[in-house]
Amino acid sequence: MSNHQRPTPRQRRRHEEGEEDDVKISSSSSSKSSNSKEDVLWWSEKRVWAFALAFRAANALLIQTYFNPDEHWQSLEVAHRIVFGYGHLTWEWKEGIRSYLHPLLFALLYKMLAFLRLDTPRFMAKAPRLLQSLFASLGDLYMYKLSKLIFDEHVAKWALFCQLTNWFMFFCITRTLSNSLETVLTVMGLFYWLSSSGTSKQLSSASRKLGLFIAALACAIRPTSAITWLYVGLLDLFKMHSRLPFLLIEVFPIGILVLAISGLLDLWMYGSFIIVPLNFLRFNFLSSGGDYYGIHKWHWYFTQGFPSMLLTFLPYSLIGIFRSKEWRISGLIAWVLGVYSVLGHKEFRFVLPVLPIALIFSGYSLAVMSKRDCSAAQSRKFKPGDKCPSRVQLAMLFLVITNVPMALYMGLIHQRGTEDVMFYLSKEANNGQVKSILFLMPCHSTPYYSTLHHDLPMRFLDCTPSVTKGILDESDRFMMDPPGFVLSMFKNISLPSHIVLFGSEESQLRELLISYSFKEVKRFFHAHFKVDRDLQASVVVYSLTQS
Repeated sequence: MSNHQRPTPRQRRRHEEGEEDDVKISSSSSSKSSNSKEDVLWWSEKRVWAFALAFRAANALLIQTYFNPDEHWQSLEVAHRIVFGYGHLTWEWKEGIRSYLHPLLFALLYKMLAFLRLDTPRFMAKAPRLLQSLFASLGDLYMYKLSKLIFDEHVAKWALFCQLTNWFMFFCITRTLSNSLETVLTVMGLFYWLSSSGTSKQLSSASRKLGLFIAALACAIRPTSAITWLYVGLLDLFKMHSRLPFLLIEVFPIGILVLAISGLLDLWMYGSFIIVPLNFLRFNFLSSGGDYYGIHKWHWYFTQGFPSMLLTFLPYSLIGIFRSKEWRISGLIAWVLGVYSVLGHKEFRFVLPVLPIALIFSGYSLAVMSKRDCSAAQSRKFKPGDKCPSRVQLAMLFLVITNVPMALYMGLIHQRGTEDVMFYLSKEANNGQVKSILFLMPCHSTPYYSTLHHDLPMRFLDCTPSVTKGILDESDRFMMDPPGFVLSMFKNISLPSHIVLFGSEESQLRELLISYSFKEVKRFFHAHFKVDRDLQASVVVYSLTQS
């Protein structure tokens, strides 16, 4: 394996250079409070996990908003179809570029709910996020363990604080996106991979194999996870003396095993032999198929995307990177951002797996700051009666007041109308008030059968990528001329009992809908500011009065 032994290179380098103890994060033996039995007990890994589990469960229940269609359409909708026999499969599932490995986790949950007769709309909507909160809490625990492995327990405590208070982690990690599970697996895999050095030979081999298995699992769920593991694996491979045995005895067998398991699951679900990772990479990398959904400038991840995710943690992460000099770990962040920058289509969630790594460096900065505050207090720079907050306390306050309101706003308010409307329609359908639904909005703007949980005819505007460039899909044609598109559609379909649309288009369609005997029955707040093309301030439901 690698020669990354304990003590860490950082510790050896600073010992050789004779740096002062205030830069070295490890707590000194003279610090009684940090070494007390009570402190050790409180920060035991069981307690950390218990706290993280409770925190993420509350996190999952607080999330009331819509973020990305894949949360519903590429996981829950597929799982709902597997278990209950109805649910929409998007074009990706027809082309075989998605693995059933991720949706099957939620299919098992749905099966359990159905068996216990708990498959009510509310449970169907909340239970998947609660399951994901379990995975997220494991991610928090292993982020704590990874921080302790790379640095020490003092840094790990601060890194956990950063992880739990970062707005984007709160906003995204309990959502049922494959990226959320990929993030958890990435942190777990990194911990076992890095901990395979500095232990006994037997434990080292077991830890490395477990890290490889988790890495392979992450790649099976989301093939682009290979970007992360190519960097991690190749760095250590170059340092090895026995590379060929490592590849033949460990890497290839474990990779083939996981590929075989996911392949058999896909064979069972698809009904034919399909190599999903190959199809996925061919569409997203070789053909730039993702560009159909929009493109950004090459530097977007560096100048806008990742800085927005870190928000006020950004300066602390940068300081931590340069002060710690752990270039191997920080290089992973730069590598992932750099490779994804080559692709035209960019999204925040694609680089979520390296966000915990950046937050570890934020934790390092805060740990250095707290250590220096303690040193200043011990040297009597601060009198015992002083009430002035320390620098680290001010930093904590700054991070909390800049992240918590953002997390709550994005999780409770921004873009919640499309979630609320489906709960409303689900209740109405349960009372027999809904016969069919038409969604006159950009495709995949709302959850679907996985939230409605009633087998009713529903239709949304199709946005399947066209083989021929320049041909507009239904969603684009509707946005260009809402009245003309709807008038043409109504001539060729049976009128639905309910229509759902955004307020921005409703103003153009109101008279037309009234002329067809529709009336407004419900309006939900959606957003305060522009999200996509227009200000989608509200979601409106119209009902056919003659239905």
